[in-house]
Amino acid sequence: MSIALIRNPGDGPDVRYYKTTFEQVVSTAETDGAVTVMRVTVDRGDAPPLHRHSREDESWVVLSGRVRFWAGSESLDECEVHDAGPGAYIYGPRLVPHTFQAITPTAELLVINNPGAVEGYFHAIGPADARHDAEHLDVLGQYGVTVLDDPPAS
Repeated sequence: MSIALIRNPGDGPDVRYYKTTFEQVVSTAETDGAVTVMRVTVDRGDAPPLHRHSREDESWVVLSGRVRFWAGSESLDECEVHDAGPGAYIYGPRLVPHTFQAITPTAELLVINNPGAVEGYFHAIGPADARHDAEHLDVLGQYGVTVLDDPPAS
């Protein structure tokens, strides 16, 4: 890429992932693989299972609402738990187990992955009426993601 990329909210393409629609703020193709950024609004029922990435670091910026993060252990019960509000930045290095859940009715986040290839997983799964992570462990594995425990209860 020879120039900076500037994308205002709503300018990126929408992508359906399970019952959530997120905005692809910047794609791995646009950054030569360096990063992917997604803007997503989640509700309490959208929590991913506890998992870890072997290939990328993941960061979140809370734009609105409040979000609870679990990190650091292969069991939800043994993870550190932190709540984050608007403006908070959370960094999850590769190999560190983590998950998150909105603790307000909804929360809006930027989800940032470095490098950016994991976005292919979200595109591969596509829309569904509910999350079915256990049915896609093979696809997750193709992106270096390992599921460790169930998602937090909603």
